[in-house]
Formats: sequence, C-alpha cells, structure tokens
Amino acid sequence: MSGHSKWANIKHKKEKMDAQKGKIFTKLTKDIIMAAKEGGDPETNSKLRDAIEKAKANNLPNDNIQRAIKKGTGELSGGNLEEVVYEGYGPAGSAIIVEALTDNKNRTAGDIRHIFDRSGGSLGSSGCVAWMFDKKGLITIEKSENIDEDELAMLVIDAGADDFSSDGDEYEILTDPSNFQAVKDAVKSAGYEMSSADITMIPQNTVKLSDSDYEKFEKFIEKLEENDDVQEIYHNVDVPDEDEKE
Repeated sequence: MSGHSKWANIKHKKEKMDAQKGKIFTKLTKDIIMAAKEGGDPETNSKLRDAIEKAKANNLPNDNIQRAIKKGTGELSGGNLEEVVYEGYGPAGSAIIVEALTDNKNRTAGDIRHIFDRSGGSLGSSGCVAWMFDKKGLITIEKSENIDEDELAMLVIDAGADDFSSDGDEYEILTDPSNFQAVKDAVKSAGYEMSSADITMIPQNTVKLSDSDYEKFEKFIEKLEENDDVQEIYHNVDVPDEDEKE
C-alpha cells in the first residue's frame, strides 16, 4: 500500500488551500445539498451525516448547514445541483479526474475545458482515464502512543477493510466502497479519531514528472481548485516529498 498516504496528503493540502482561499464553505455546502437530496435526516442518511460531520470539523456555521439541508430537500430554492465528472490529460500526459457539482453544466464544462487547454492538457471522453484508477474507501488515523497498532488492525479487518498499513505518521485503512461505512462506524465506535475518511480514486500506477513538468502540473491543479464548482481532483502523478522538492 506504499504511496497511498500521498493521496491522503494531497487531500489535506487541498482542504487547507481551499480554507485559505475562503472556498471550502462553498464546497462543504454543496456536499450537504447533494447528500440531503436522499433525505434530510442524518440519522437515516449516512451521506448527509458524513457531510455534516465534515462541515462541522471545518467550522461551517450551523445556520449554513441547516439552510443547505433545506435546499437539498427542496424546502428552499437553490438546490438544483448536478454531479458531473470530467476526465482528461494534464501536463506531460498525466491522468486527471475532476468531480464537480454545478447548477450550470455548460458553464462548468467550458471553464474546465479552458483550464485544461491553457495548461497544456486536454479533456477526454468518459472513461478515457477512469480505468487507471480504483474506487476505494480511504481512512487515515494519526499515530499515537495510545494506539495499539495490532488492535486497530484487527478491528478494521474484522469490520471488512481490505488493507491496513502504517505509513509515515499515519495508519491507513483501505476498503471496498460497499464496506466503507461499516469500517468507518467501527473505527468511530471504538473511539479512534480519524484524520480523514472518504471514498476516493486511487491510481493503479503513478508517473513521475520532471521538475519543469511538475511545476506546470502544480499550477494546473491550483487552477482547477480555484473553480467553485470543482469538488474533488484525482490524478496519477507521483507527488514528491517536501525534502525531495528542495
């Protein structure tokens, strides 16, 4: 499972960047709206429960959360969002998947295509790069002297996890998407604090870019992240450690 922490780290870095730019509230709100379309009760809607938990962890005000739920259930206007997925190639042929939530598919498609074109990449057809990725549940837990690694490993495997590993300063748990909620609930019930817990796309193989291409790639990802409609970005680029960049 070597390298999976890099995908978790990308997510952490992305969330920090979004927070600094004041955009994460918009993304969290959209997540709640979409989740609430399946029902406004977090007790019976696990997607909504997860979205609310993530929103609260990022200090989204409760009034914003409640409004988002009402938009999702149709009690308030503004909940006409659609999920769209774009696939294509970034700098140096890197594989890119972009997930977005939008109220105007034409606008978003034009914006995303423009970013790809200006960055030396190209949008492709549906499925053009998805085959290079596996959809997995990824849970990370920060290491602590209070955590018994063997005990944690046994807990998550018994709950249905596919893999457990110790990587850097975190434990990583990989699950099939169908078992993700059960494993997450088991971890939470046992009192472990999760650093992250999401359904993600993990590349089967990664590509290493030259320094100049990686610089272009970083700028390309930043442009995508600045778009308000973009929720998640997945790629197959080998992300160097900070000391490797120096």
